Amino acid sequence: MRAILLAATLLLAACAQFPALDATLEATDRSAPFPDLVPIEPILAAADARTAAPQDLSLDARIAALEARAARLRGRPVAGPLRARMRQGVDTSALQ
Repeated sequence: MRAILLAATLLLAACAQFPALDATLEATDRSAPFPDLVPIEPILAAADARTAAPQDLSLDARIAALEARAARLRGRPVAGPLRARMRQGVDTSALQ
């Protein structure tokens, strides 16, 4: 069954009309030289050098803020009346 669905999908995709993308290029674009290929390692090294230090500092600050928030949340127990209401649960009779 899956093979039939796959074949039908591929057949439908094969019937699609694709736009003529070559017609959208201008003459200057068609005659433009190919870009120079350069090694990726210097590009990645430059990107790492720019983003490593600020990202580490903001990450440490975020960790500290989340730990402080977790400590505050751990210290707040649910009060008596709200706890009793929570134990009653949700009335789903109106949903049926």
